[in-house]
Amino acid sequence: MNALANHRFLKMHGAGNAIVVLDLRGSRIIVSGPEARAIAEDPRSRFDQLMVMHDPVTPGTDAYLRIYNTDGSRSGACGNGTRCVAFAMLDDPAMARPADAGSLMLETEAGLVAVRRVADRSFTVDMGKPRLKWDEIPLRDPFPDTRRIELQIGPIDDPILHSPAVVSMGNPHAVFFVDRDPDEYDLAKIGPMLEGHPIFPERANISLAQVLGRDLIKLRVWERGAGLTLACGTAACATVVAASRLRMIGRHATVALPGGQLSIEWRADDHVLMTGPVFLEGEGTFAPDIFESIVT
Repeated sequence: MNALANHRFLKMHGAGNAIVVLDLRGSRIIVSGPEARAIAEDPRSRFDQLMVMHDPVTPGTDAYLRIYNTDGSRSGACGNGTRCVAFAMLDDPAMARPADAGSLMLETEAGLVAVRRVADRSFTVDMGKPRLKWDEIPLRDPFPDTRRIELQIGPIDDPILHSPAVVSMGNPHAVFFVDRDPDEYDLAKIGPMLEGHPIFPERANISLAQVLGRDLIKLRVWERGAGLTLACGTAACATVVAASRLRMIGRHATVALPGGQLSIEWRADDHVLMTGPVFLEGEGTFAPDIFESIVT
């Protein structure tokens, strides 16, 4: 029997971003890509991101997180999922451990992430500093200015989208600023075409952003490895950074996504803070039969 069979999980979401939280602290189990895909394919545990807690690696941290997308690929960061993990570590009867009052330090592939509770079901995550150089994002080509890069989709003389800003928030993002409502674009068709474009050697999250005011942005996201999503925290952070660099907004904005709103602040110390809600939908255990086709 698979080691994950009958293992308990929490089904949550952060502003609509579907999250499954799995606690593997105290064990040596590492979720494989095929196992993550099997979990995502089961309607009872469908997710945009699977957040897996492991024992701390760096002294002074509370847990190490491995983050998986729907297709089983790994992600370096997930802000909405990190808030859900914080809720689980502070409030869930089975997952909670003694911790500082409402504050946690978590570790991901992208680095250390500080989280603090600001309300009963709301958390602020320090997403760290954005990476803005072409080789940090990374891009295939050496663009000296990543506020706008040469990339378009559609006819050369009348492109549907063009000149995105590119930012890494632990994962690569391309943000297309549009004048029309982002809902008017066929992002389900456009997203996969751009996600795997050769200019993005590690693929990219594709966002359509409409600036509605100096502190309000409407955003839709095609998430790398997950597809259309109701919310993406790192995309919201990347969009505020990109819009601020282009002087379209200041350094703080509310980002309205299909699943809810996130408050993003790009502080003077270069750190990006994301504040948003968490919702607990329920809990479950992984049915043994979802792993039957996996060869170990």
